[in-house]
Amino acid sequence: MNKIRKGDQIIVIAGRDKGKRGTISLRKDDSHVVVEGVNLVKKHTKPNPMKGTTGGIVEKTMPIHQSNVAIFNAASGKADRVGIKVLADGTRVRVYKSSGEEIKVA
Repeated sequence: MNKIRKGDQIIVIAGRDKGKRGTISLRKDDSHVVVEGVNLVKKHTKPNPMKGTTGGIVEKTMPIHQSNVAIFNAASGKADRVGIKVLADGTRVRVYKSSGEEIKVA
């Protein structure tokens, strides 16, 4: 079970974008996530007349390692760790480690 999923509100805890908040838009693989507005790079692209794209410098969002992000707890306004809790009926839910309350999926 992934502790950080698509659609979660996160905060960056390490790297050049430390302190920025955003929403996970894509899980690239097991250890990398793409976050909207975080880890932006300038990419030089060639024009492609077959696709109808013009060349130039484009800003693109690149993946960031999941160890550099933490889930954002809106109740406390801080980064938090994620734990797994097994309910009585056997289902597993994600909870905040600091408060123990269940993480709601947006």
